[in-house]
Formats: sequence, structure tokens, C-alpha cells
Amino acid sequence: MTAYWLVKSEPDAFSWDQQVAHEVEPWTGVRNHMAKNNLAAMRKGDLAFFYHSNIGKEIVGIVRVKREAYPDPTAESGGWVCVDMEAVKPVPKPVTLAAMKADPKLEGLSLLRLSRLSVAPISAEHWRYICKLGGVRSV
Repeated sequence: MTAYWLVKSEPDAFSWDQQVAHEVEPWTGVRNHMAKNNLAAMRKGDLAFFYHSNIGKEIVGIVRVKREAYPDPTAESGGWVCVDMEAVKPVPKPVTLAAMKADPKLEGLSLLRLSRLSVAPISAEHWRYICKLGGVRSV
């Protein structure tokens, strides 16, 4: 069964366009224990929204877990992990943070409850609804 996630990246550090250009890219640099545990819980084939944080503050694409958790090569110590993410498709109408905050159907969304968490689970119900808002027909 596919699980759903949201992963954040600052577009001036690593953007959706870079993800698309690289096709498959290790999702490295996570240094929060809750986010690390979420990365470790991801399974090959799981889907995630690609969210531009700080600049833009919007869901702009969808990625798929290509390789499950392995040691993060950018970490010097600490047992940090990364996963490989594969670009799947852009979100035709990016879904902004402001729109998500204003929508009562997204109450309880992890992005809104745990705003600083860089890797968070998304319920199947919220996934389908956000896809609808963003004009995503199928994944």
C-alpha cells in the first residue's frame, strides 16, 4: 500500500526544477530526529509532495521513493539517513501554504500542525484533496 508524504526544500538550495533535471536525487541533509524517522519509514514506491519552503511556500511537484533509507553521505555522524527520490510530475496549479491554511478540509494536515518539520506524513484523504486542488489528474 502506498504511503504519502510531504518533503520540503528551500528552492534556492534545491528546487523542483533541479529535481526534475536530476531525475533521481538523494534526499540528504535532514537533521531532525522526527523527520529522520519519517525518512526511515518510507518505502519504495511511496509518493511525496515536493514543497518549496521559505521562498514560494507551495507544493510544486510530486516525487516517488526510488530507494529506501540508507546512511546519509552528507552526515559526519549521528545515524542520519536519506532516501532517493524520483521526479514524477509537476503540480499544474501549485498549492500555496496560504490556501492550505485557509481550507477547513485540510485541518490537521501535518504541514500546518508541525510547520518546521521537513519530512512529514500525509493522510490519503489529504493527498487526494491536495491533488484535486493542484489539478493533478493521476499519479
